[in-house]
Amino acid sequence: MLGTRFTTGSPCWIDLGSPDTEAAAAFYGSVFGWEFRPVGPGTGGRGFFQQDGRTVGGLGPLTEEGAASAWTVSFHTEDADAAQRTAEEAGATVRVPAFDVRDAGRTACLTDPGGADFAVRQPGRVRGLERTSSPNTLVWVELHTADPEAALGFYRTLFGWRWAVMEAPGMTYRVVSTAAGEQREASFGGVAELQEDPGNPRWIPYIEVENADATARAVEGAAGRVLLPPADIPDVGRLAWFEDPFGAPFAVLKPAPLG
Repeated sequence: MLGTRFTTGSPCWIDLGSPDTEAAAAFYGSVFGWEFRPVGPGTGGRGFFQQDGRTVGGLGPLTEEGAASAWTVSFHTEDADAAQRTAEEAGATVRVPAFDVRDAGRTACLTDPGGADFAVRQPGRVRGLERTSSPNTLVWVELHTADPEAALGFYRTLFGWRWAVMEAPGMTYRVVSTAAGEQREASFGGVAELQEDPGNPRWIPYIEVENADATARAVEGAAGRVLLPPADIPDVGRLAWFEDPFGAPFAVLKPAPLG
């Protein structure tokens, strides 16, 4: 499962771009109990979501022309510039070339060949998320794309990912692992074929919760929208999909007990 000892290709950061950072901070504070710590004046409302003083995500204003509110998943690399070059050679689009985020790290914003946005992040003073895989923190990431096999080939070239195929209700699901470590223990996410036509390729962050139904009520009470009502998935847990008040999709998961 996803941890904080990041290796190449590990999800290491999630960042929300929003047209109203103050309102977005209030929404996620209401739903997950996150506290928002602004970086400082002159940053357009940028800052960190925290839980008990530990960083669980980032928040900032929309900076790309025509961008819609969304969560971006960043993957760990030891060299953001080299990762950017490899990604571009493998067919990715560079939306924002590698740049330093003060002394916190170096990142590049990319779009994979299937159209899903993501980022690569080289650690600096900030290694990455400080808490994962516990209630109200990131537990899983999931790519929805028109051609899962092509997408996995791209990410294998970039990060060396491995995957295992499992049959899920109505779809074939690929469970993805980093190149390092025992494959099952190194799993952190999955890849599924788009169900909509036309589809919207995207990475979706899953936040672990203790009660998916209570979270759905909290989302609706805070002016969010339920996209997929809470449902039980055998051997996985109870999950649901939502949109925040500005249209950014995210999901939650109450993991099934370990057998």
